[in-house]
Amino acid sequence: MIELSTHEGARAPHAPRVGLRRAGGVCAALAFAVACGGGGEGNGAQDVPTPLLSQEAGSPGDSSQVGSGELVAVRVGGHEIRVEIADDASERERGLMYRESLPEDQGMLFVYASQQVRSFWMRNTLIPLDIAFIDPDGLIVDVQQMQPQTDELTTSRYPMMYALEMNLGWFETNGVEVGDRLEF
Repeated sequence: MIELSTHEGARAPHAPRVGLRRAGGVCAALAFAVACGGGGEGNGAQDVPTPLLSQEAGSPGDSSQVGSGELVAVRVGGHEIRVEIADDASERERGLMYRESLPEDQGMLFVYASQQVRSFWMRNTLIPLDIAFIDPDGLIVDVQQMQPQTDELTTSRYPMMYALEMNLGWFETNGVEVGDRLEF
């Protein structure tokens, strides 16, 4: 993951200006991020571009770095899925690298402490993926597709606080689109 410049003033045209009326809203999202350890990134590194692959990000022969995340049930667009949480720099850098498959209705949720425009690439990622960019209120603001094993950047169109990666085509197949919600 490489973070780009911050555009905190930008807002998706359909994003609400005020908090959600549903139970959960911003408080649940923040509580979730804090509970997962994403309440702060410590040294201010969130504004410094970070290469997706680093020495700590693991390698194909390092099985302890691949698929070791605990699964958490969440709902997206009304569909229950199970996700691994990537809420620290090392987990976000590693992402779904070196995986040969991803079970149906399972993905990875990237959690950040701040809302920004961010970019992802697919270096050392062996499977094609969909990525949904999600704002702090749980609103999906963008969905894009990513092809495996490329350094081409996929950049969120709007500031996001969460990114959800699923198998390629999952969002379309399940009718989940921009404007739908991620519920913790």
